[in-house]
This record gives sequence, C-alpha cells and structure tokens, in this order.
Amino acid sequence: MYKIITLFLIFFTSGLANIGAQPYSVEVNMPEVLVSTVETEVSLDFVSLPDSLRQQVSVLAGGKLQHLSWKEHTATFVTRFEQQQELKVAVRDKVLYKKELNPIPLWFSVLPPLIAILMALLTKEVFSALFMGLFVGTTILWKYKGFSFFISLFKGLFSVVDTYALSALLDKDHLSIIIFSMLIGGMVALITLNGGMKGVVTILSKYAQSPRSGQFITWLMGLMIFFDDYANTLVVGNTMRPVTDKLKVSREKLAYIVDSTSAPIAAVAFITTWIGAELSYISDGIILLGLDKSAYQVFLNSLQYSFYPIFTLGFVLMLIVKKKDFGPMLKAERQARTEETDEEDRPRVHLPQIVKEIEVGGDVKGRWYNAFIPVMVVIWGTMAGLAYTGFDADIWHDTTLKTSTKLSIIVGNADSFKALLWSSLGGVLVALVLTTAQKILRLKEAIEGLVNGFKTMFSAVLILVLAWGIARITQDMHTAAFITELMRHIRLSPQWIPALTFVFSAMIAFSTGSSWGTMAIIYPLILPASWHISMEAGMDTARALPIFYNVVSSVLAGSVLGDHISPISDTTILSSLASRCNHMAHVRTQLPYALTVGGVALFAGTIPAAFGVSSWLLMIAGFVLLYLLIKNKGKKVDA
Repeated sequence: MYKIITLFLIFFTSGLANIGAQPYSVEVNMPEVLVSTVETEVSLDFVSLPDSLRQQVSVLAGGKLQHLSWKEHTATFVTRFEQQQELKVAVRDKVLYKKELNPIPLWFSVLPPLIAILMALLTKEVFSALFMGLFVGTTILWKYKGFSFFISLFKGLFSVVDTYALSALLDKDHLSIIIFSMLIGGMVALITLNGGMKGVVTILSKYAQSPRSGQFITWLMGLMIFFDDYANTLVVGNTMRPVTDKLKVSREKLAYIVDSTSAPIAAVAFITTWIGAELSYISDGIILLGLDKSAYQVFLNSLQYSFYPIFTLGFVLMLIVKKKDFGPMLKAERQARTEETDEEDRPRVHLPQIVKEIEVGGDVKGRWYNAFIPVMVVIWGTMAGLAYTGFDADIWHDTTLKTSTKLSIIVGNADSFKALLWSSLGGVLVALVLTTAQKILRLKEAIEGLVNGFKTMFSAVLILVLAWGIARITQDMHTAAFITELMRHIRLSPQWIPALTFVFSAMIAFSTGSSWGTMAIIYPLILPASWHISMEAGMDTARALPIFYNVVSSVLAGSVLGDHISPISDTTILSSLASRCNHMAHVRTQLPYALTVGGVALFAGTIPAAFGVSSWLLMIAGFVLLYLLIKNKGKKVDA
C-alpha cells in the first residue's frame, strides 16, 4: 500500500511539473500574398522561449539560413522568396514551424491593370474593364494559395465583392469622397433647376453682340462653372446655343469651346467634382510611399505642371481674340457666317434621359444669386474648413516663417476631406432653402431634383470603387515593384517618366473615353513606380519631388487630352448634344486643335520641366508658341 501511494505521488507531481513547464512555440506573421523577388519582412513571435535558447533558433528559407533581429520575444528577418520553397523554424533539433510557400511570379503582378487596359481597348467601356482586371487579380491570388483553377475562379469572383469592393467602401477617406461627390452632384442639380445657372448665363449673354463677344462670353461661362464638367457642358451649351446661333457662330465652334473649357477647368480648379477622386488617388500613393505630404499639398504643387489643361484654356481664348481658325474648324466657321440656317434646318439630336433631367424648363426664371450663393458657400466653406482643421497658433505666430509658408503648412495639416464634406453639405442646404423659400419648387420636387443629382454621380462612384479595388490589388501584388524592375532593366531616366505618363494616359483615355477611368488605372501604378525609380537613380527627396508632382499632373493632363480626342468620350458626346452639333463633326473639328495643344504641352512643357526648367518660364514659352502658331497658321474667319 505504501509503495502504491508513493508511486501515485511521483506521477502526480511530475504531471504538475509538465503542466507548469509550457512547451515553447512560435507564431509566424508574413504578408498574405507573397510575390517572388520582392523583399518580404517576416516576424516570428515566440511563446515561452527562454532567453538562453535565442541563439539556438534557426530559420531556413529557400535553403538559406536567415539573419534574425530580436526585439523582446519577437524575431524578424527580411528575405526574397524565389519560386516554390520551404520555410522552416527550429530550435536546436526541434522543428516549430514548417510550411511550403508558393510565391506569385513578379510579372503576374502586372496582369490586373494590363487586362483592364486591354479590355478597355477592346470594349471601349471602362466598368467591365476595371472589373475584369480585378477579377483576374483575385483569381491569381487564390490559385497561388493552393486551390485548383476552377475553385480559384469562384473564390476570385466572390473576392471582388467581399474583399476588394468592401474594403474600398469601408475606408473612411473613400466614403468621404463618395459623399462629397454626391452632395456636389445634388447641389449642381438644384442650382440648375432653380434657374441659378440660367440667371448667370442670361446676364452675361447680354454682352454678346458679335461672333467674337459671343464666343468670349461662352468661354467665360465655361470658366465660371468650374466645379463640374457635366454641369458646365450642359448649362453653357444649352443656354448659349440660341445666342451663338443668332450671331452665326458655328455649332462646331460652340461645341469646341464648351468641351475645351469644361474638363480642363474642372481638372485644375480647387473645388470641383474631380477633386475628390484626384485627392483619393494621390492620398493612396503618398500613404504607400510614406511621404510627409498631404494630398492637397501634392495637388497644389502639381498644378504648375498642368500644361495641357492650362494651355487649352489659353488657346481657346487666343483663337477668339484673334478671330482666326484653321483646319476643319475654319471651314465650319466660314460656312456658318455666310449661310442662313434656321433652327428647323439643324440636324436633330436625340437626347439621353440624364440630359433631359438636368435641363432647365423654359418657364423657370433665371436668378443668378441662386447659383452664386451656394457656390460661394462651397468655396469659402472649404477654405474655412481647411483653416479650421489645420490651424496651429504656434506656426501662425512664428515670425521666422513667411506667410506663404504658414498657409502651406496649415493646408498641409488640414483635414481636406472634412472641409469638403462640410462645405458641400452647406452648399446643398443653402440651395435647398433658396429653391423652396422662393417657391420655385415644392419641397418634394426639390428633393427629387436633389436625388437626380445624386444619380448623375453614380457612374463616377462605381468607377471609384472599382478603381480603389484595382489600386489595392496592385499594392498586394507589388505591381509597382515590377514596373520599377522593368524600368531599371531598360535604364529609363526618371526625367522621361512624366512624358511617357502623359502619352500613355492620353492613349488610354482615347480608347476608353473616360478620363476618370484612366486616372483609376494609371495613378496606382505610376505614382509608386516613379518615386522608386527616382530613388534608385540616386535622387534625394528634394530632387525627386518635382518629378513626382510632374507625374501627378501628367496623368490628369493626359487623361483630359485623350478625353478631348476620343469620339466615345462622355464629355465629348455631351458637348455635341448640348450644342446640338453633329457629333462626328465636333470630333473632326476639335481633333487638330487638341493635338496641337497636346504637342506643345508635351515638348514645350512636360519634358523640359522634368529636366529642371522653370515651369513658369515654360508656361510663358508655351503660350508664345501657341500664339505664333495661330498667327501664322490661322486665317481670318470673316476674310
């Protein structure tokens, strides 16, 4: 009996000892997506590992022992995974972790955006192109996680929605962009329906007494309605058409002026329906690169390189002032001056439903202040919001800093998304009060108009969501690293990246007819790649930033150029519709002008600016060159 009790006590105490001495283990943390040849950081979190055994830890990856950096109970190492290989973590002879890794080949990372581009070229449609690019990417990810091809197809299809689209919508900044875009769309609809836009145009149209003054007022209106290219096109085109018809200005010239002021001014103005998307793409890029800049700062600095939009606005004005044209436009203008053409003789153009919903009824009285006040609320509200969210008393009272530097720091520290949301909501509420208080529309009708304004932004929101998904999958698959490697092999100088970006963006926008879709495809690829290439070329931050700003503006400028020369572009089509101009006649007469300005912007602006020539000097030189081209090549319309 004594022996039995003794044995029981021995077994019991040894069991307690084993329970108290918990065996050590390791938790391995690495990116969910592994891409070959890309540097990957792996962290090893050890549990209950005695300090005395740290030197006995060995990590084998790809047949090579890895050097570990310790911080408390966590060890990290950086390696490049090549093809299929084994990762093994051991302490002495005890294996704690063993797994076969199957990294995605680096060149696969370019497939999602490449498929999106090819689909856009084939289908001439950006929504399906972005979706297919995203679908191809998710399928590749699941295939390299070890699933069969058919299972990967199903999982990839579902991941488009439950992973990438959902993550895009769950991002706070992304939601801010969506809400801001919808609010601006709603405000534009309200100030159109309440006669605000009509009132502003009516006042200015009184000063149109000749073909030149009529074109100038049209151009001026295009600048004043800067916050939305659709509103600009539809309002200016529809309102000024009777005036320009009376003054014998060709419908082709009206469509050109409308088209060449709407997108360019919306692309570079501070408060527009474009700014949300632009800030979103820029913000994603600078967060990825870890730059100490705000999206608004980058946007403002990039404006000095926006040669094509700015040159286009000046080129239109010079054509008007000099009363000259060339190419097919000259023939159209001379024909309009000499022929008597009534409204009934004009070709009939069938309007889509969206245009009819935004058009102003003939019985609506024009009241300029109904547009002016809400727009001012948005403009000044945004400025106030930026000042409020970014103000720092210590910086403002620092006498060693210039006022411009203080303002730049305040804007850089500001929460631009909050400022845009506050101001756009204020603009909508003011427009709603003005519309109902004057009994122009009943509250129910005003809300219906507001909702119709929201609907006009749906396509833009859908493009944004798909674009954010493409941006994330290119980040997961390290597409920027592939482009960087490619550029390194061909030894491309960083100074040529802005020019290539401009041309490539123009080609994509021409093929898709969408400047927004082009920005969605190009921005996530080129921003990280251009920065990495500049760094690997030995540039410091001060030298790389001007090229980065140039690339930011080149995507936007190239998108607008491609949009102008594309017969399937939304703004090109809307310009034809609003001006009641034959669509292909508009495309044919605008094409030489857009390509002329695009060539000057590229060779006299983007390229020399990338090599360090002052952008302000290039602006002057570009305008001089365009003036000389008009003077020497253009001919008087009234001759």
